[in-house]
Amino acid sequence: MSKYSIESFISETRENPQERDYFELEKPALLEINLSNQSVSTKAGSMVSYIGNISFERQGMFSGGLGNLLKKAISGEGARLMKAEGTGKLYVADEGKKIRILYLDNEAVCVNGNDVLAHEQSIKSDITMLKSIAGVMSGGLFQVRLSGTGHIAITTHGEPLTLMVTPESPVFTDPNATVAWSGNLTPELKTNVSLKSLIGRGSGEEFQMKFSGNGWVLIQPYEEVYRIENS
Repeated sequence: MSKYSIESFISETRENPQERDYFELEKPALLEINLSNQSVSTKAGSMVSYIGNISFERQGMFSGGLGNLLKKAISGEGARLMKAEGTGKLYVADEGKKIRILYLDNEAVCVNGNDVLAHEQSIKSDITMLKSIAGVMSGGLFQVRLSGTGHIAITTHGEPLTLMVTPESPVFTDPNATVAWSGNLTPELKTNVSLKSLIGRGSGEEFQMKFSGNGWVLIQPYEEVYRIENS
């Protein structure tokens, strides 16, 4: 059989039926979620396929007036969740970004709102804001604090790097390249530029997130630009 035959192609790329974990990394940029009378929260618009009897319900990550305000300020894709419920295999992805599965054991992590791909219903999600104009202009406006016990899936552009934070060595990052950090850390936004220079997209050289204490920060080799909605 030729290595370029359809049979060879299917054998190389077909779904592995032996993989039955709740969250399974089918490909580096494709997450398989095996549902059995369960529900899971995923990023709105991330579903690429499913097999079985699964229903979908749009959910808002934000609520009330704050959510309406924020959705006008930034891209809504990072601000909305979809609830998938039923039995079957659900496949989700996000613009070809690499996916990382983490299992929280009564732990907490903070994730850039646009990088949350999925989490179990047992995981609690809370929105926190960086209350600084620097955060608004650079894209680091909101984060999601995920806590509890269960699986989560986050996304990165390219291969991520984890930097360790110690009291002696704080870590400074570009908000647009910062993906996640340990739940015990509270970042501080730093800027030394004048207000008039805030027009347009700020760079990582002008705005930084400062992490102090003991913990870790996950960065990606990419500065993610956040779209502004017209509506």
